[in-house]
Amino acid sequence: MTSGELVEADREGPFTTRQLLRLDEALRIADQATGLTFSIYVGELEDPIREFAEKLHGQIANPQRAVLIAVSPNQRKLEIVTGDEARRRITDRDAKLAAFGMAGSFSGGDLIGGLMIGLDQLASHAGRS
Repeated sequence: MTSGELVEADREGPFTTRQLLRLDEALRIADQATGLTFSIYVGELEDPIREFAEKLHGQIANPQRAVLIAVSPNQRKLEIVTGDEARRRITDRDAKLAAFGMAGSFSGGDLIGGLMIGLDQLASHAGRS
């Protein structure tokens, strides 16, 4: 995965072109504002889910400075993985708060809104680079 990347496991993913452009822009802004690398994965998560998300995170360039939001709408699963350097700026508590915000939107059927909320909250917690 590259910097600020959105990966959809299903190529006929749940997003319109316009939504993908919005997410791409939000990822770019979060990367620039924080100096961290934010990525989003949407698709099935293999068991054990946390280990699979960590494996995906390890594929990001410079994973120590990376944050991955991994979401599987069909499984109703969400994982946020932070690298060592990113973890110093985004605590587990911060990640949980972002996850709660995302889950609220997801439960209402708003996948794009939830991702935008989570990305914004995580970037806000990370602060400026």
